[in-house]
Amino acid sequence: MANRLRVVIDLNVILDVLQQREPFYEASAALLAAAETGRIDGYMAAHSVTTLFYLIQKGKSSAEARAAITNLLQFLKIAPVDQATIEQSLNLDYGDFEDAVQMMSAVQCRADYLITRNVKDYQPALLPVVQPVDLLGTL
Repeated sequence: MANRLRVVIDLNVILDVLQQREPFYEASAALLAAAETGRIDGYMAAHSVTTLFYLIQKGKSSAEARAAITNLLQFLKIAPVDQATIEQSLNLDYGDFEDAVQMMSAVQCRADYLITRNVKDYQPALLPVVQPVDLLGTL
C-alpha cells in the first residue's frame, strides 16, 4: 500500500497497552501492531513522550521508561510540537489544553486520524477522531 494511513496516537491508547488496561488492551495493542508492521504510519505527539516517561518511571524506573520509549520509537514517529502548534492550540476551544496541543500536532503532521479513547474531548474536531477499534475496522 503506497499511501498508508497516517495516524497520531493519543497517550491513553499507548498506556492501555503498556499497562494492559482492560477492556481496552486488545484493540489498542492491535493498533500499535499495525504501526509496528507498517500497515499504518503511527505518530506520537512530542509532548506525550515526556509525559509517558514521567508516568513509567514513577511506577517503575528511569531505565524502564527509557527502554519503553526506545521500543516505541522503533515504529512510531514523533509529531512535532513547536511554537506554531502551541499558538494554534491556544485558539482551540477545548476544555483541556493538552488535547488542543494533541489535535494541532495531528493537523500539522497531516494525520488522517487522531486515535484516542476520548473522542468527545476533541470537539470541534479538525480531522477525524476515532477510537482504536473503529480504525481497526477500516484497515
